[in-house]
Amino acid sequence: MTRPTARVLALLELLQTGGQRTVGELADRLGVDERTVRRYAEHLADLGIPVQAQRGRYGGYRLAPGYKLPPLMLTDDEAVAVALGLSAAERAGLATTDPAATASALAKVSRVLPRALGARLASLLSTAQFTAPVSPAAPAGADTLLRLASAAQARRTVVIAYTAWDGQASQRELDVYGLVFHAGRWYVTGHDHGRDDVRTFRLDRIASVEQRDGTYVVPDDFDARTQVVSGIAAVGWSHQVSVVLRTGLTEARARLPRSVGRLSEHADGVLLETRAEHLDGMARLLAGLGWDFEVLTPDALRDEVLALADRLRVSAARGAVPGTTAEPPRP
Repeated sequence: MTRPTARVLALLELLQTGGQRTVGELADRLGVDERTVRRYAEHLADLGIPVQAQRGRYGGYRLAPGYKLPPLMLTDDEAVAVALGLSAAERAGLATTDPAATASALAKVSRVLPRALGARLASLLSTAQFTAPVSPAAPAGADTLLRLASAAQARRTVVIAYTAWDGQASQRELDVYGLVFHAGRWYVTGHDHGRDDVRTFRLDRIASVEQRDGTYVVPDDFDARTQVVSGIAAVGWSHQVSVVLRTGLTEARARLPRSVGRLSEHADGVLLETRAEHLDGMARLLAGLGWDFEVLTPDALRDEVLALADRLRVSAARGAVPGTTAEPPRP
């Protein structure tokens, strides 16, 4: 689509927000002069769109009251963005309980596009390949997702009917702190009144959501993604680990994925709190970071770090000529 045509559609987009816009305002928004704005308005009128003009110092343009615009008018770039977004959502498992929702939406978008653009998009979608595999999704009900999102925005407590992994059903009163999509599933996290703690729940296990009148405040330092990812990673793992990393919080967050654990400020650097099933793996992770660190808990992790140091020392000395610096001295 040519730039003038795209700008004509951009003018229409501005006018459909309602009210009257001055010629100067429209010129600034579109990046053109006022004479060009008038030419674009005439072009819209030639297409049968009732653009009303008002003369005078503060004159401008508006759409005729009650005029209904076509349901969808997209530039080439916008159409590609929508089509690829829907395709990516389908591959990632970002679907509700209707597995055909994204495919149906994409088909509707394609039907209302100009024939030439629709054919080009069809070619793109049929030839494009993706390296990331499709995740097996656990679809969440659209109504459940929207109700929880509404409650989170309004800061309203909800009661959810939840079925745990072992089949036990319960009613949970929850302050919704956030919604997170992770590894093919939707999760909601927030303060569980019955447990008096922050808990995380899978949306595909929620049968109903009832909004209550209670209100709440989300803690300023709360990060829903960290809560969900670190919580899932720690489920069932044997060892509670606390380590002080001799680095800054910004650098630690840049190097460590959220799934590793919770990071927070510490007087001597950054406190890493996590859980681990195998402490030898945790020792290797800490050694690979390249930062000095101090193990707070558990003591067994210190033993694993020392054992790793011994293995590295032996490896470094292997094949070295005796008496050279290649053979590191024992402490």
